[in-house]
Amino acid sequence: MYKRIFVHSLLAAILSAIACVIYYRIYFFATEADFSKVLNTFSMTGYCFMICIVAGLLYWAFLKWLKKKGQIIFNFLFSILSFAAVIIPISVSLPLDVQFPELFPGLAVPMVFFPLIAWYTVQPLFATLPAK
Repeated sequence: MYKRIFVHSLLAAILSAIACVIYYRIYFFATEADFSKVLNTFSMTGYCFMICIVAGLLYWAFLKWLKKKGQIIFNFLFSILSFAAVIIPISVSLPLDVQFPELFPGLAVPMVFFPLIAWYTVQPLFATLPAK
């Protein structure tokens, strides 16, 4: 079971990192606002992997301790914490030399939800596999 959750976490992390990089490029071409000093490809990828791996560990713990209700409680808490994490990109103070600081929340706020969306996107794939 742990191996399946780990692969689920890795797949969700890869999917969310790809989504972040694609969104970052689209946002840059749409607005010409460069936030590479604050948010670069390495930090976006690291954020996605960190969130998804921690989510996988918590998911495993909830399933182990709470059995049948573990998935429901985990999904609820993961969603609530993702919505609460929106305050982070809104409250970050940018360096003074960054142009268009008012556009930063438009870039970073949707990225907060990419690990959550990727987790829920790949979750049915792992729910239908037979347990080993």
